[in-house]
Amino acid sequence: MRELSHRRRMLVLAICCMSLLLVSLDNTVLNVALPVMRNDLHASVSGMQWTIDAYTLVLAALLMLSGSTADRVGRKRTFQTGLVIFTLGSALCSLAPSLTALVGFRMVQAIGGSMLNPVAMSIITNVFTEPRERARAIGVWGGVVGISMAAGPIVGGLLVESIGWRSIFWINLPIGIAALVLTARFVPESRAPRPRRADPVGQLLVILVLGTLTYAIIEAPDRGWDSPLIVTCAALALGGLLALVRYEGRREEPLIDVRFFHSAPFSGATVVAVCAFAALGGYLFMNTLYLQDVRGLNALHAGLWMLPMAFMCFVCAPLSGRLVGARGPRLSMLVAGVAITASGVLFAVFDVQTSDTGLLIGYVLFGLGFGMVNAPITNTAVSGMPRSQAGVAAAVASTSRQVGQSLGVAVIGAVLAAGAALAAAGGMGHAASPAATAAFVDAARPAWWIIAGCGAVILLLGLVTTGRWAQKTTRHAAALFEEGAPTGQTSAGAKA
Repeated sequence: MRELSHRRRMLVLAICCMSLLLVSLDNTVLNVALPVMRNDLHASVSGMQWTIDAYTLVLAALLMLSGSTADRVGRKRTFQTGLVIFTLGSALCSLAPSLTALVGFRMVQAIGGSMLNPVAMSIITNVFTEPRERARAIGVWGGVVGISMAAGPIVGGLLVESIGWRSIFWINLPIGIAALVLTARFVPESRAPRPRRADPVGQLLVILVLGTLTYAIIEAPDRGWDSPLIVTCAALALGGLLALVRYEGRREEPLIDVRFFHSAPFSGATVVAVCAFAALGGYLFMNTLYLQDVRGLNALHAGLWMLPMAFMCFVCAPLSGRLVGARGPRLSMLVAGVAITASGVLFAVFDVQTSDTGLLIGYVLFGLGFGMVNAPITNTAVSGMPRSQAGVAAAVASTSRQVGQSLGVAVIGAVLAAGAALAAAGGMGHAASPAATAAFVDAARPAWWIIAGCGAVILLLGLVTTGRWAQKTTRHAAALFEEGAPTGQTSAGAKA
């Protein structure tokens, strides 16, 4: 691909950011609309979990396939296909007559969404070849997440209160159509020089593992952890994971290339992505229920309460991108780990949600932490790897995000549903009694400890995976790709 002018590169970045805005805005808008949707569709808490996790699960399961497909058939072509499917899925969601139909149409959205973010990131990686400029571009990319977090709850609240929850899907239509037109005109086509073959067995195993694990977590509070169905799903998830690791390690061109994980920074970024987005998914889900069920706020006022968190994310994401470009990922990850941990501890130990000031402090800290963590995840995932593997590397990072968000919503929802708080909090849109509020706070305490634990893992990995030893492992992993070493070999024994 020929070198593009600075203006053209900025335009490509803007178009790619439109796809991220589509996916990110869709999630944040949906969260604030959950209680109203639950009333209208007569759904349970687990039903609301599925409106989020059906999307993130399909997204996570197909991201690797989309990344490798884009490397093979063309990133621009795959990106355009994703825009068409996502926009169509959004239109179908707005017409859904039932919860089952909505969950199904969310899966259609996810098929298109799987072709957007990782493919857009690989386009950015191939357009911005200079490391510092690439880091700044990724910072802008991360800033779009902040924009979606800031705009999503407010836009969602306004639409839900004025028109209805179905209108939250309408906003995707003009953005999707505009992005499609601009992509056809300005985004260059690119492919990997040596694209990999499809891996249908690996793809099916990924779907099996993610689907059965999430189903077991979400449905266990209702069915019981000793239910034969839940035990069977857990066993299938474990068996599928073991089979996936064994199969992929022996395949010449696997869906998930184990050579990536010879790099400590890449492996660390994968775990950090899971932890950060598990914390985000659980945080948004829990606070949406708390603000509307327990405090009795409507969708708009709940969105306004979460604005400080979104504002900090919006401010810190581009700052993190500049820090990563100038000083590397360590500082951003350390700040993120400390802030997310502190926010979780404040809620778990000091019950700051019971006071307005404490709630705002907790939101600001979490927004600071999440805003700082996104840029180092993406930059670490693609930096140091061959450009020919950009689509797959970006897809691994994006898959980790979606897996994390799915698990966060599933686990946090299961923790809340396991207590008596949600039943006591009762009807949507009505303030709960003091006893029910106290019950909700008590039931949420383990969930806040989970979020604090996610922050602690981010802090630890920020220390371990950003030093000289870690950079040495990245160079070794890149050499394995350049040498064309078989993927089944270990780092000690890999040879050309």
